[in-house]
Amino acid sequence: MTFMEMEKGKAAEKVLKQAGYTVSQRCCSRPCCFDFAARKNETLVFIKTQSNIGNVSPSDSCELKAILECTSGAAFLISKNMREKPLEDDTVYSRYDILAVTQRTFEKVILHEAHPLIQAAPGGYYVEIDGEAIKRRRQELHLSIGELAGMMGTSRRTLHGYEQGITKASVSAAYNIICILGIPVAKPINMFKKSKKQPGRFLTTAKHALTRNKLIQKIVQKFAYYNITAFRKAPFDFLINIPEKKIKIIGGVTDKKEKELDRRVDEILSVSEVVQAHPIFITEKQKALNKDIHCVCSKELSEIKNPQDLIASSK
Repeated sequence: MTFMEMEKGKAAEKVLKQAGYTVSQRCCSRPCCFDFAARKNETLVFIKTQSNIGNVSPSDSCELKAILECTSGAAFLISKNMREKPLEDDTVYSRYDILAVTQRTFEKVILHEAHPLIQAAPGGYYVEIDGEAIKRRRQELHLSIGELAGMMGTSRRTLHGYEQGITKASVSAAYNIICILGIPVAKPINMFKKSKKQPGRFLTTAKHALTRNKLIQKIVQKFAYYNITAFRKAPFDFLINIPEKKIKIIGGVTDKKEKELDRRVDEILSVSEVVQAHPIFITEKQKALNKDIHCVCSKELSEIKNPQDLIASSK
């Protein structure tokens, strides 16, 4: 992480705290796909500062999306440039389906709930259209689709796409529609939209775990019938989510070669508090970590039948 990214991270933390968010400790004990987590009531967000969003890797994005799916959270990638070009304020960019904005846009969303209208995409800048508003206004004016399309200088098919909510408009087209109809038709982009489920994601992350650490392999196999995901770019090593029982477990696994174990444990505890999950640490041997986190010896796993037992063992 560069000095500039660290400063942007501090600025983002300040904005979140000013808006009433609880912010976790910064995650830097090892390479991580997010910098910190924050929560306000039911809103959970993960923040990553990156000076150039072109440098965000597919693997980091994949892991971050997996975290969002497990926690029902959202993510903000705060950046300044897209390769050689500076990012525009009040515009949403995307890198491997992770939304990216400037620091100023981030502040508007968090402090004033002013969500941007414009989305950058290959080919230009676009606006999501409120199709129901267009249809309702067209009917009020007693215009057919063909008549309104002619006034707008577009095709019937394009107008139909607007009304059905399946076609986005360029910024100039959206402005033209607003001028003709006399009503706002641009829909703000929901920056807190929940992450969609990724088909096959579990098998991918489980495969990574099997090739990386025997103890993680044992844990993944142990809870294979539950929603467990293993991670490499996070302070924690696995996350178990059982929505129907409102149970989340954030777990770490000891690594003999690890030099920043104490710091990583602190990060797991801090993120768990924000995510509202149970923190657990799995060790090879019966050894306390001198931290306020429950440790489960790998030998004890044979007696644990389900995630609830894992939580119960910590009480």
